[in-house]
Amino acid sequence: MCEGVFLHSNIETPYGTIRTMNGGFYRFNPRTHELERTVQGHITNPWGLAHDTWGQAFFLNTSDPATHWMLPFEVKPTYGQMIIGTESIIPSDHRVRPTSGLEFVSSRHFPEEMQGDFILNNCIGFLGAKQHGIADSGAGYVCEWRQDLFTSSDPNFRPVALEFAPDGSLYVVDWHNQLIGHMQHSARDPLRDHAHGRIYRITHKTRPLVEPFEIAGSSIEQLIAGLNSPEDRTRYRIRNKLRGRSKEDVLAALSEWTKNLDTESANYEKLLLEALWINWGFESLDLDLLKKLLRAKSHQVRAAAVRALRYNSESIPNYVSLLLEAANDSHPRVRLETIIAASRIDENSSQAIVEQAARSELDPWMRRAYEQALVNLGGKPTYAEAKGDAAPGHLDDKDKELWTKGAEIYRRDGYCITCHQADGKGLPAAHFPPLAGTDWVTGNPGRLIDVTLHGLLGPITVNEKRYQGHVPMTPFKDLLDDEELAAVLTYIRNAFGNQAAPISIDQVQAVRASSANKSGFWTEEELNKKYQAN
Repeated sequence: MCEGVFLHSNIETPYGTIRTMNGGFYRFNPRTHELERTVQGHITNPWGLAHDTWGQAFFLNTSDPATHWMLPFEVKPTYGQMIIGTESIIPSDHRVRPTSGLEFVSSRHFPEEMQGDFILNNCIGFLGAKQHGIADSGAGYVCEWRQDLFTSSDPNFRPVALEFAPDGSLYVVDWHNQLIGHMQHSARDPLRDHAHGRIYRITHKTRPLVEPFEIAGSSIEQLIAGLNSPEDRTRYRIRNKLRGRSKEDVLAALSEWTKNLDTESANYEKLLLEALWINWGFESLDLDLLKKLLRAKSHQVRAAAVRALRYNSESIPNYVSLLLEAANDSHPRVRLETIIAASRIDENSSQAIVEQAARSELDPWMRRAYEQALVNLGGKPTYAEAKGDAAPGHLDDKDKELWTKGAEIYRRDGYCITCHQADGKGLPAAHFPPLAGTDWVTGNPGRLIDVTLHGLLGPITVNEKRYQGHVPMTPFKDLLDDEELAAVLTYIRNAFGNQAAPISIDQVQAVRASSANKSGFWTEEELNKKYQAN
């Protein structure tokens, strides 16, 4: 379950109150009614969560162009603590925002070369879905853009969810709303459409559809046999169906099925993992099967087994020794799973497990998780917060103070950094223009102040490239006072490689007065006419 940055929650559960703050994710167990705060971090607006075939979770942070692997964020936080996690896995040239909806390709109806790739939606600017390939890279992953799977010329196209159907086709939910911003437009704006939406079905032109697996009416034995299905969504639905059947009957049939599996099959360990997940679903983990998978040949299977150990430790007498063994695993992803597990287990040995996992080389994907877990468990603090930027030397002391204040304003959630990014290069693929190296920033200061005060709607040309402006620039006239506006504009005129005269408070006041009667957004044409720009 996803939760946005503006919420502070106090949730009563049978096991006590869960208190959280800011963006993140929950995990709820419907069988035991346990609720866990799985992630608490700098995640403004999560809107998309998907698991790969091995159970690894990935999520979208809708307000920025990031797609993250979840595991490094899963260190158990203290109240109010933001777990830092790792960087986005999306290639920089194909980062778009806001993203909404994430799905892994697992369908024989789609080409073989697409299997295992992931698809993410974008509902402003790009208006479509991007497909990325993903492969192991140390503990984590490396991604590459494959193709833009679909796009739309309809400016109101808002793809917000997607999922593969039992026949292997891909369904896409289109919210289809003219207005979706909550900062630029009133929640009661009459242009908000509360009645319409669309659902699209995507199929391959020449490849046959998948014969749907008959889940309804199938026996327990037939359902378990269906775990051989190549489609992740089919196996997911089978596991859900089995959880509603008799525990004793399912586990007995499952035991018989695992005994008859082909041990020479390349899929053998993956099928055993499916069996472990079904055991787990009944809160009845098979300890012998777990130990077998903790020593599997596949590091993906070993990592998944450590996760099962993490969530079932109370029913496993020797789980500490099993975690210590996993902490010495040859693969960094397994060791990272062990670090996360140890951070969440209330044991005197938790710190020792984390330290043991770090005795092998710390993969860049694991370093922050290790350091934060160690600190939370009472170990020696080793994590150092990144230092802020230093103001450029060409500014005088007074303007350096203004620049520093502006840097903080720029980085606030929902302010400049959201669209223009930390490096000032914007998101060209999503039609958010750059601030680096453009006359719009370093040129006429009055025009820059005006566009910041009142925002801008519609197309704009920046560095000879046309940006469509599907979402208007936020007007900051009521969000920032004169000093704050001067500060953030001084910052952007002297960051990202820019160098231009600072903006003074007097300049902001003069422009604010000159456009006091202005209502609504500026357009590029209006601004150029007012400031006689070419």
